[in-house]
Amino acid sequence: MARKQSDYLSALLADDPDQQPAESVQAQDEATPPSPSVPPRSGTTLLGRESALARVASGEVRQVTQLLLDPARVRIWPGNARAYGHLSEENCRELIDSIIAEGGQKVPAIIRRVDGDPACDYEVIAGTRRHWSISWLRRNSYPDMQFVAQVAALDDEAAFRLADLENRARKDVSDLERARNYASALGDHYGSHLTRMAERLKLSKGWLSKMIKVAGIPDSVIAAFASPADVQLKPAYALAQAMDDKTAARAIVAAANRIAAEQQALRASEAPALPAPDVLRRLLDAPRDDTAADAPVPFTWTTPHGRPALSVQSVNRQGITVRLHAGSGASVEDMANALREALRHLEREGRGLQA
Repeated sequence: MARKQSDYLSALLADDPDQQPAESVQAQDEATPPSPSVPPRSGTTLLGRESALARVASGEVRQVTQLLLDPARVRIWPGNARAYGHLSEENCRELIDSIIAEGGQKVPAIIRRVDGDPACDYEVIAGTRRHWSISWLRRNSYPDMQFVAQVAALDDEAAFRLADLENRARKDVSDLERARNYASALGDHYGSHLTRMAERLKLSKGWLSKMIKVAGIPDSVIAAFASPADVQLKPAYALAQAMDDKTAARAIVAAANRIAAEQQALRASEAPALPAPDVLRRLLDAPRDDTAADAPVPFTWTTPHGRPALSVQSVNRQGITVRLHAGSGASVEDMANALREALRHLEREGRGLQA
């Protein structure tokens, strides 16, 4: 069973039992008095050299102080993998309910001080969902809820490693989020040296290389999926490899644009989205599709009023993809006749089902 998040953070922040703490520190945001719903915390200590968190940060961590804060004064560190804009009441519901049931946030986030920002005093290194959930609760019937956080002195590379270590324990950080986070950190913190990064993070160089590769899939292709969370490492790596060929990449992007339009239409009609395996198959098939890239649609059947009713979208070794257009005014019998005509047209061109 996976370790609970509270146990995980406690392990990160616990003092080494073999070391005597140099100093005891306790602090609280002076501008924000403690809420009755969030009991004050016991004091945290100046970390010894061999503390768990100091080992994670390789000595860059100097001290940890716990605060009760207004989340509006705390920004999100851009080096964290989690996309704050993708958080919602729905995907944070379990955490929100837990905070309400427990009378406040029990697991502190990890933050660090910021300078030169009049709007914020701190930024979140680990605990983005907790920040979002407390902010939501303060706007929705719990104005006294406070953001519980521990302040750590970290440089950017140490902050990245700490955030990454926490995110590895969470299943709700998508492969794509992590991949793009790693790709950004590779240049920002490791001078684009993959071996050094792998060693610092204690990750397999081969696995990390695949993550960096997946991070390079353009947004125009990601848009074909119902959600970025659908982009999983193993299948996405095959897609990233396919895009190494410029001709194939053009075909994949063209197919992604068509699929994205279909996804948008499905969302508008509140219909189920195209599943990720189907999207991936169509994208990988695109380079073998005779109609890929800028080639015209093979066949379109229109009504007497000039409205498209049926069109052949693609023809390849896997089969024929046909689109039935809504709102054309064609009857079921018309559509059946249109399909027969489309098949006859493809047979004449040598691209039918028997070809």
